[in-house]
Order: sequence, then C-alpha cells, then structure tokens
Amino acid sequence: MSEVSRATPVDLENCDREPIHLLGAVQPFGFLLALDSVQWTIARLSRNAVEWLGAGPLELIGRPIEDVLSHDAIHLIRGLLQTAVFSNAAARSFAVPLLNDGPGFDVAVHVVEGSIVIECEPCLHEQGVNSGALVRAMISRLQQAAELRTFYRVAAREMRGLTGFDRVMVYRFDHDGSGEVIAESARGGLESYLGLHYPASDIPRQARILYERNWLRIIPDISARPAAVEPGLIDGRPLDLSMSVLRSVSPIHIEYLQNMGVGASMSVSILRDGKLWGLFACHHYAPHNVPFERRTAAELFGQMFSLLMESRERDAESLYEARARKLHNQLVTVMASEATRFDSIVSHLDEIAELLSCDGIGVWTGGHGTLQGMAPTREQFAGLIEHLTRRNLGEVLAAHEIAAEYPPAGEFADRAAGMLVVPLSRPARDFLVFFRKEVARSVNWAGDPSKQVSVGPLGSRLTPRKSFELWCETVRGQSIPWRPVDVRIAESLRVSLLEVILRLSAITEVERKRAQERQELLIAELNHRVRNILGLIRGVISQSRDPSLTVEAFTEVVGGRIQALARAHDQITADNWGPASFRGLVGAEAGAYLGGKATRVRLSGPEVLLEPQGFTTLALVIHELMTNSAKYGALSDSHGHIDIGTHCDGQRNLHITWTEHGGPAVKAPTRRGFGSTVIERSIPYDLKGEATLDYETKGVRATFMIPAIHVRPAPGSVGEPAEEVVSEVQAAALPRDVLIVEDNMIIALDAESALMRAGIESVRVASSVAQAMQAISTRAPEFALLDINLGRETSFVIAEHLAALGIRFVFTTGYGEDIAFPPKLLGVPRVRKPYTGETLLAAMRL
Repeated sequence: MSEVSRATPVDLENCDREPIHLLGAVQPFGFLLALDSVQWTIARLSRNAVEWLGAGPLELIGRPIEDVLSHDAIHLIRGLLQTAVFSNAAARSFAVPLLNDGPGFDVAVHVVEGSIVIECEPCLHEQGVNSGALVRAMISRLQQAAELRTFYRVAAREMRGLTGFDRVMVYRFDHDGSGEVIAESARGGLESYLGLHYPASDIPRQARILYERNWLRIIPDISARPAAVEPGLIDGRPLDLSMSVLRSVSPIHIEYLQNMGVGASMSVSILRDGKLWGLFACHHYAPHNVPFERRTAAELFGQMFSLLMESRERDAESLYEARARKLHNQLVTVMASEATRFDSIVSHLDEIAELLSCDGIGVWTGGHGTLQGMAPTREQFAGLIEHLTRRNLGEVLAAHEIAAEYPPAGEFADRAAGMLVVPLSRPARDFLVFFRKEVARSVNWAGDPSKQVSVGPLGSRLTPRKSFELWCETVRGQSIPWRPVDVRIAESLRVSLLEVILRLSAITEVERKRAQERQELLIAELNHRVRNILGLIRGVISQSRDPSLTVEAFTEVVGGRIQALARAHDQITADNWGPASFRGLVGAEAGAYLGGKATRVRLSGPEVLLEPQGFTTLALVIHELMTNSAKYGALSDSHGHIDIGTHCDGQRNLHITWTEHGGPAVKAPTRRGFGSTVIERSIPYDLKGEATLDYETKGVRATFMIPAIHVRPAPGSVGEPAEEVVSEVQAAALPRDVLIVEDNMIIALDAESALMRAGIESVRVASSVAQAMQAISTRAPEFALLDINLGRETSFVIAEHLAALGIRFVFTTGYGEDIAFPPKLLGVPRVRKPYTGETLLAAMRL
C-alpha cells in the first residue's frame, strides 16, 4: 500500500483505495517494454531490461523496436498483438528468440491506453511436457468426482500436481466478502487450513477486480526487489499494469505473506457468471517459479474448473427451481380461476410457502397482516412493514440479517432472522414476506479478523495481522443467506401476483361493468331491430293479401318475400352489419329462385356495396322484379333474358337499370298489387331515392336511383363486362368437379349457380365436416371452396385432409384477418364475403 497521508484516517478502506495497478514496477523474474502504438518506438521499459538486452533505459527509450529485437521476434509480436486486440486480453507465445542467436523467452503482449506492453521472461525449459495433455487428464479425473466436496478436493490436488506448490487451497467467497477454505492439498507436515475463514479485508476490493480481469497471478519470490518502470510518468500518468503478468506486489500484501511465512504464491481465479466466486490459492514456503507454459495450463484448468463447477451448481439449482416453477404454475392457475383479490393470497399462504426454503411467511394487505410458521408477532410484523413501506421497494429484497437494517428486528431474530420481501403493489404498501430462522454458527477464523492500527515496517498505517492462529467466533442473528435462485423464484412469483392475478382482478371488475353496459346496448339494439323486422314481416303479410289467391299461393308469395329479407339479412350480417354486394344480392335472388335460368340474368357496370338499410330495401325490390319476370316476363319462357346495368353519377348516386328482352308481349296490370307497390314506392319512401317502372310491350323496363348515402364503392371496383361473357373466358382452365362446403344454403346455392354458369360440370355442396369428408371419400373433387365457420365447427380438418391428398382449395370467410389459423394453413388463399362469381373463378385460376 502506498503511504497514507496524515490527513487520511487509517482504516480498512485504505487497502481498498490502494492503486495496486499503478505501482510503477515489475517483479524481476522478467522485464517489460512499452511501445508507442503509432511509432513503434520504446516509450518505457523496466530497469532490469539491461540484464537481458545489454542496454538500459537511457540507451533504449525513444529507439525503434526494430533496432532492439530481431526481425522474427517483431513479426511474431505483431501477430500476437492482433490476437490481443481482438480478445482484449494478453496474447502469449513460448520460447521466442528475442535477439539474433539469443536464448528463448516466454512473451506476453497486451494493449493498454495506447501503449503496446511486451513482457518477457526467460524460458524455463522442460523436456517432454505436453500442457494440453496434462489439462485433459486433469479434467478427466475431475469429472469422475461425484460429490461436490470430492470435486473440490480433486481440483486442489490436480492444481498442486501441475504447479508443484507446497499447498493449494480452493477458497470460496461468502456473501459478505469473507472467504473459506473448502478444499486443500498440502505436502506432509504442514498444518491444515481446511475450514478456516478469512475476513473480506484480506483481499481488498481492487484486488478482486483484477482477479476478475486476470485469471492467474504469480509471485515467485516475495523477497525479490522490484524493478522500476522508467520513466515513471508520461504526461503525468504512470503505466497501467492491470493486465501485466509481471506486475509488482503491494507492500501490504508482501508483509501479509511474510507474516504467514510464505515465500512464493500463485492464485488462479474461479469465476461464475463473470463474477469472482473463489480462488485456487497456492503457497510455497520458499521461492518457487512455475514455467510460463505450465502457468498457462493452470489458467486453462482454472477456466475449465469454473465451467464445470458452475454447471454442477446450476444443475442443483435447476432442480430446486423446476420444483418451484411447477408449484408456482399450479398455484397461479388455481388463484387466477378464483378471480379474487388479496384474499386469494391469504388463503393460499401454505402453498406459497412451499415455493421456497423458508421457516415462516407473512402477507400484509389492506393494512392487515396474516402470519404462518416461524415469524414475528403481529405487532412486530406491523413495525417491519412500516419500515419497508418507507423504503418504497420496487423489486424483491433479500436480507439474511434483518436487524442490520432494522434494529428492532433483534427482538425476534431467534424466530425470523432473515427475510425475502416481495412487494405486491405500486407504490409498495402490500407485501409478501418469507422468513428464515436464526442459524447460530461457529466460524473458525485464521486469526482475529479485526485489523488494528499499529506501527509496522512501513510506518503508521493499517498493518496486516501477524497472528494466524485459530480464532473462533460465534455468529448470531443471521439466517442462511438467500441465494440468487431464491430471489429469481420470488421475483417470478411477484410478477405473477402483481401483473397477472391482482391486475386481472381489477381489470375483471372494469370489464364486467363494460360488458354489462355493452350487453344492455346490444339488447336495446336487438329489441329495436327485432321490432322493425317483425313490423316489416307483419306489413308483408298484410299487404300480400289477395282474395284471388289460394292459401297455398298466398303462403308461397309471403314465404318468398320473407326469404328475400332473410337472404339480405344473411349478406349484411356476414360482415358485422356492414355494406353488402349488389352483385351478390342479384346473384342470390337469381340462384335461389331461377335455378338454371340464372345465367339469363346479365350484369354490367361497376360493383358497388349497399349500406344495410339500402340493401334490405333493394332486396325486396329485386325479389319482386325477379318473381314477376319468372311468372310473366322475360324469364317465363326459354328465350328471354334480363340486362341489369349500374353506374354512379357525379354525386356518387347509384343508378340501376332493369331491362327485359325476348319474353312474351307485356301488358300493364289492371290492378296494382303489393309487389308493384314495393317496386315503385319503397326506394323513394325508405331511401329518398327515385324509381320508375314501364310496362313496354317488348319487355319491362325499370330505373332506380339510390342516394349516395346508401352506396359505397367496392374496393378496386371498375366497370365489368356482362357476366355471361366472363363465364366463358378461360373455361377450359377451370376444374370440372368442385366441392362447396358452406353451412348457409343461400350462399351455397349462389356459389353453385355461379360455378355452373361458368361451365363447371359437377358442383357438389356439403354443409358440415361429416358431409364433406363423406363426399371426398366417395369421389375426390378437383377443387374445393371451404367456408371457415360451419356453425359449431370449422373446416380446418377438411383443409388438412385435402392438403394431404394434394387437392387445391381456398377458404371463404367473412371474418377478415383476425381469425386464428393453424400454422400449416396460413398460406392458403382466402376469398372474402361477400364474393361474386368472378371472384370465385379468379380464385380457382390461381
């Protein structure tokens, strides 16, 4: 440690503040060169370089490295430098001749703060040593150890065999930074250190940081005089030796080792998750240097040991965590189904306590506490909760000594010394607390862990203790520490309770109210619509009375008109009471009532969509026109046909023309019935549009204007040719046998008629999965149209069967894109309802 100023208080933190990476010297078993990374000139070197290079700092500083080292050595160093830059670590090579015809050196290269640091030590020759084979054999023997205790003991023995130290210890850090010797291998006659504890101050904080950066640290001779790095300062800064192999040793640490009687030492880091877990601490009671190649093998063994140790510890933790996760999932499922608030947590405290290794549990909600097992009293728990509330916790808190942060907890430390706190609300005012009881333990320290200020060899400063005799201490008021796995389990529980169950409870309350409001609105809307429909049907029945009709004829007339309304209703509700297709309307009427004559109804002009009110009104008009034409007009014989044209004017009003051709001569009716009244008056009355009906001799002609408010252009609609022309285009490319799976008869008949008009030879219809599967087994179709929703079932099973048979198909749906599709069927084409014959034919040609 550098000398502490008189103004600085002397305490344990002085060691933590010592800049041990900036001591400005190296151990003399090798020498150091620091190059300017741009010019490759020597900027610094250790004073002892003269022993090997024949020249000292005055002769070498500022000279190009090419003037000092051999060409081959510089070439190798440049290659090592590439590795060092990419790995952010020291790169090394062995038995490198630095000088022409000179001896071999082991070399380590790293980069720090713009300097290239080259460290060299004379190569200690070993005949027949294969470090790789040594490490493989060591790992193999290590893997055979079944128990962790044996695993640690074998590791210490293997490290001692590799390095030749008198004593090798596996040293594990505790939660408070102190350390314990958990395994040891020592030569005969030495006192055992197994089980001894060392205070956290024995290894200062900055030394632990360097242990995490450097896997290995060696001091071959604690009595050797360090060699200064010159110049000591450049631009007011010393050379950072954090990554240095030769870095000199803190005087405090030298004194510490001398007090232990150690002549040489080496440490190899043991890391878990990148953090210092422990060390291989190696001691020799005389100077002892380990060849660089063997040290590299020891470093590799330390890295492999770290991985194996972490894997073994994780396996044990995984079993513990998997059990907790299983219980957690079962618990959350039960609690979520109960849909209650904090009461559910209280009623399941026993099950919650089983998630973690604990001795008691408490929950504080709504200003009230509930406790089970070994825990504080209610009054003590209330005081602890008040303390926790002031902290406003945002995450799980683990403490193995409650009294350390809340002194009144000393009164109940025998029952609840440690706690794991799970905040259940934001801000934190409700808590779930796991408790662990006090575990009084005796700790065997390697000497009194308290350091005393005294006058030592370095003056008035914090002097390392001189006594390492066994010193026993009984620790009370602490529980078994909580492990990271305990915190992870508790955090997972916190998320489930806070983000799922408790939030779900609040959301359920709001959603229940909203659902009730939506239901009331729906009932009111449904009542309004049902009354309108019933009134409309009553009017249809009343207005259809005709003394000249028989009961059968009257029933047929009324039934036809009601069916027309039903078909219209089907089409406008297929898309959530949205606009429906005019072409679909005409197709449905033609297909339902004219059968094979449907091809004699020709449509031209752009497709349009009609809002529900306009669609329902126009449905009755088209129905009456179609019925009259089938009874008396162009469709009453085998020669006539009907042309229906559409176009929109500048105000987006829809104009429809109905023209009959080729039928018998037309005579104007002598009496206006309900049908004629519907045709002439419903559009002007209900839609505020226009309607004219002319009984020309060559055929009935009607024109209608639907105001723009009831009309919506179909997406991408353009003027379309007459349907009979479309039917004949590329007829040869269409399949000959098509299966339609549709549970709505009108839609199925519409599709069937459209396909038959297109010249398809066989069109079969099925309304359920069973019917469709039977039809496929009887005769496999060439193509299929599958409605997704078939009442209480879907057509997905049919689709998967068709896909397995290699039969092409498309889905028809009114759901849009929000229905959940099986992954295998996501790429299947979909035809949106309402669709036209042209849409179906286009889908078949894909």
